[in-house]
Amino acid sequence: MSNNKSRAVALVSFLAFFAPIGTACAQPAYKASDIVAHFAPAKKVNLGASRAICIGTESECPKDVSAQPKVVSGFDLRINFDYNSANLTSAARTNLDEFARALQDPTLNGSQFVVEGHTDGTGSDAFNLDLSMRRARSVVSFLAARGIPSDRLEAKGFGKLKPLVLDIRSGENRRVEAHLRSE
Repeated sequence: MSNNKSRAVALVSFLAFFAPIGTACAQPAYKASDIVAHFAPAKKVNLGASRAICIGTESECPKDVSAQPKVVSGFDLRINFDYNSANLTSAARTNLDEFARALQDPTLNGSQFVVEGHTDGTGSDAFNLDLSMRRARSVVSFLAARGIPSDRLEAKGFGKLKPLVLDIRSGENRRVEAHLRSE
């Protein structure tokens, strides 16, 4: 009986140690409209117009202030992966279906994206770089199968170079993000 008890304690300790690198948690799905709103092109700023600071009373300064260019950062696709895997989970497929719908929206017509793959901090640099690239490519392949032209998507792998959270073993770091491609 004591031997079985010590095995059970060892198993619980083993599982507790590896819990942070276990199966990724499914994140809540977002809507295609959220993605479109995030990446929608900013209103054009008339670069020929003069710009100045008005130093005067409120009545002396024009009220019409042109829109500032929209700064667009990455959008976390909330595509997480299981430990040591580039296979899309069912939650990932659901979220990617929304992303594909967003990319088919006329507002984003012609927008090009960089799809960035990331890993947690366990394993060698070379292994993680390869795994992150496979993750990015699996997302690009999925989107291409949903009708998104491949020339609008560029897959890049970053390995463990850009962790999302400080805990390098956290499943949150095993992800794919998308950014508008900057020219």
